[in-house]
Amino acid sequence: MWQKIRTLPLAAFLAISGLAKDLKNDERGLSGVVVTVLLILVAVLAVLVVWGLLQGWLGDLWDEITGQTGRIDIAEQP
Repeated sequence: MWQKIRTLPLAAFLAISGLAKDLKNDERGLSGVVVTVLLILVAVLAVLVVWGLLQGWLGDLWDEITGQTGRIDIAEQP
């Protein structure tokens, strides 16, 4: 039992290194990986740009909301 547990990291390393060699040699799958990484980067950058544009507006809105918290307007009754 302990022998199997001891050989598990070595087996995992050999399996992953074999997979890495296959990915290096397979030129068809490489472009798919590159496209995926680029799409993720573009999505992250788009979120950052939108957040940067909306941050000031949302901050002002939040300050207005929290500034009104302690104030209660009671309408005058005739």
